[in-house]
Amino acid sequence: MKKRLNDATSSDAGELPPAKRIRRNKTICSCNSPRPRFLSAHSTFSWFDDDIWTEIAKFLDGKSLVMLAATNRWFRRVIMDDVIWKFVCLRDLQVPSPPPVAFKWSNLYTSAFDGSHSYKFRQQEKHIDWMRIGAFSFDSSVALLTERLNFPGELKKEESMEMMLKTHGCCFLDNIKPGIWIADLQLVRCPVCDLNTCDGTMQTLDARHIELFLREDYENGNWDYEVVGSHDIKKRADGAAGSIFDVKHLSSSSTSAVFDYKSWIGKDNDWQPKAMIAFHAVAVNTNLQENEG
Repeated sequence: MKKRLNDATSSDAGELPPAKRIRRNKTICSCNSPRPRFLSAHSTFSWFDDDIWTEIAKFLDGKSLVMLAATNRWFRRVIMDDVIWKFVCLRDLQVPSPPPVAFKWSNLYTSAFDGSHSYKFRQQEKHIDWMRIGAFSFDSSVALLTERLNFPGELKKEESMEMMLKTHGCCFLDNIKPGIWIADLQLVRCPVCDLNTCDGTMQTLDARHIELFLREDYENGNWDYEVVGSHDIKKRADGAAGSIFDVKHLSSSSTSAVFDYKSWIGKDNDWQPKAMIAFHAVAVNTNLQENEG
C-alpha cells in the first residue's frame, strides 16, 4: 500500500502544468522599489542620490538625522557630512554663518543641544535651575556688558573698567572670540552671604562660545572662570537687568529691538524673567519684589 501511494504521487507530479512547476521552482527575491514610468530602462537616476538626501536632511532635526545615519553605512556617509550639520546647526540656532570653526559641526550641534551648561561642569553645588535663551554672534573682539536696557550713548573706551562700572554700570571687554555664542539664564544660590537661613537666589546671564565645551583645556579644568569686574547697586531697584552687545553692531537695526525693552520686559507684577536676543546681542530682565535685603 505504501508503494502504491508513492507511485501515485510520482505520477501526479509528472502531470502538473508547466506554469505551476515554474512558480514552485522560482527563487525568493528581495522587493524592488517601483520605477517611475517616465524613466527609461537606460536611465542613470538613483533613488540613493547624495544630492537628494542632502536636501532632505536639511528639513530634519538632529535626532532624526542621527536615526537616519544609523540605518546603514551609505546613509551614515551621506548624513554625517559636515555641510548638512552646519546647515542644521545654524538653522536651529538662528544665527548667521560664523568664521571657520575648529570642530566638526556635528560635535558643535551636540554641544549646543545636549542640555549642557556652564554649571554642569563647574560649581554644581551652587546651581538650582536654568533656561536656554538662544544664540547670538560676535563679529568683533570687543563686547559691551551693561546693566542698562536703554542705549548707553557715548562711552569712552579709554576709561578703566572699574570707573565705567562705577559711573555707568557697564564696561568693555576685550579679546572676545568671534563666532557663535550661546546664552543661558542660570538660577544659582546667592553668593553674597553664607547664612544658613538665607534662601536667596541669584540669576546669572551666562554666555559661552559654542566651541568652549569641546576644548580640552576646559574639559580637564585648566580653564576656569575669572571675575573681571563687579558692580553693586545700593539703591532700590524695580528690576535687575543684564545685557551683552557686540560693539560693532551696537547701532544696528537688529540690536535696537533689545533697547526697546518696554516691548518685551514683564509687567510690574510679573516676576518671571524675560529675555530678548538679537543677531549680535542678548539681554535679560527680572522685576524685583520688595524685600528686606
